[in-house]
Amino acid sequence: MLKPIPLSEAENLPLWRRPIVLLFVMAMTMPIAFNAWSALLNNFVIEVANFDGADIGLLHTVREIPGFLAVGVIAVIIFVREQVLGLISLALLGVATAVTAWFPSLGGLLFVTLFSSIGFHYYETVNQSLQLQWLPKDRAPQTLGWLVAMGSAATLVIYGLIVLTWERFDLAYNTVFMAAGGLTLFLAVFCLVAYPQFDAPTPQTKKLILRRRYWLYYLLQFMAGARRQIFVVFAGFMMVEKFGFDVHELTGLYMINLMINMTVAPLLGKAVARFGERRTLIFEYAGLALVFAAYGGIYWFGWGVLLAAVLYVIDHILFALALALKTYFQKIADPADIAPTAAVAFTINHIAAVFLPALLGLLWVISPGAVFGLAAAMALISLGLSLLVPRHPEPGNETILSKYAPAPAE
Repeated sequence: MLKPIPLSEAENLPLWRRPIVLLFVMAMTMPIAFNAWSALLNNFVIEVANFDGADIGLLHTVREIPGFLAVGVIAVIIFVREQVLGLISLALLGVATAVTAWFPSLGGLLFVTLFSSIGFHYYETVNQSLQLQWLPKDRAPQTLGWLVAMGSAATLVIYGLIVLTWERFDLAYNTVFMAAGGLTLFLAVFCLVAYPQFDAPTPQTKKLILRRRYWLYYLLQFMAGARRQIFVVFAGFMMVEKFGFDVHELTGLYMINLMINMTVAPLLGKAVARFGERRTLIFEYAGLALVFAAYGGIYWFGWGVLLAAVLYVIDHILFALALALKTYFQKIADPADIAPTAAVAFTINHIAAVFLPALLGLLWVISPGAVFGLAAAMALISLGLSLLVPRHPEPGNETILSKYAPAPAE
C-alpha cells in the first residue's frame, strides 16, 4: 500500500497493521540486536580484544558520535518519511550487530560500532518522534510504559537464550551476534513491507528549531545524557572487571532487571499519569543520586557483589521513569515541533556522551569510585532542575518560572 494513511483512518485496518501495533513490533525488534550486543560486549572486548578502561571509554565515545549528530535526522526527513527512516535505521543496526565479531580489534570495533550506532540513534530519534505524534496525550504515559515492557520482554527472551545455551552449547560470540543481528534485520524489512505509511494529523517542521520556552527540557536532556553514559559504560564493566562476572552471569543479572521491568514499567506509566511529571522526575533523580553514591561506596568502602547487583537492578527501574521526560515535552510542545525537537534533544542528550566516556575511562584507571561520585553529583543537578517542572505543564506553562517571566509561545 503506497498511499499514506491518515491516523484517523488507521482503525479501519486489521488490528495487526495499525500504528500502535507497529510501535510495539518496533519496540520488540530493536532490543534484540542492541541488547544482545550489550550483553556480550564487556566480555568480548576483555576476553577477545584485550580492552582496558581507557579502550572501553573510547569505544563508547565513538558509539555516541551519531547520537550527537542525530540533528541530521531533520535534513534526512525532508527526503525520507520518518517511518521509513526509522525502519532503515533498524535494519542497519541489525547488519552491524551481525558482523561485530568479525572485527576483534580496537580499530575494527570502533569501525563497526560507528555504523551500529548510526542505526541505533537514528532509529531512537525517529521512534521517539513517532510515539509522541501517534499516541494521544491522555494515554501516552500508560502506552509508553507498555512499550518499555514489550522491549523488556523481547530482551528477556534474548538473554534467556544466552544464559541457557552459552555454556551448554559452547557458543561463539559470532554465533550470537549473527543470530541477533539477522533477526533484527528480518523484522525491520518485514515492517517496511507489511505496514502502510501513516500520516500524523500535524505536519512536522522540517528545519532546525530551538525554542526558548523549551530550555528546561533541553537542560534535563543534557544532564540525562551525561549521567546515563556513566551507567551504560561503567556499571556493567564494573561487574566484569571487579567481580569477574562471566557472560551467562552478567546476562542473568540483566534478566532479573527485565523481569522486574516487564511488571513495573506499565505501573510506572500509570504513576506518571497519576502523580505527574514533576513528582516522577524528582523521585527518579533523588533515587539515582543515592544509587550512584552507593556505587562509589563499593570502591571506597569495599562493599560486596550482592549490593552491586541490587544497585544495578534499582538503577534500571529508575531509568524506566525517563518516560516522564517524554510526556513532559509532549505536553509543552507545539505538535509540529515534535520531530525536529526530538532530533535536537538527542543531539543535546549526547553532547557530553562524545567526550565523557573517554575522559572518564582515564579517570576510571585512577579511581573508579570517583566516576560514580561524579554521576551522583549529576543526578543532584538533575534533581534541582526537576523542581522547576510545573505540576501541570502545557504551552505557556513550561516551567514554574513562566508566570514570573511571561512570554508568548513561539
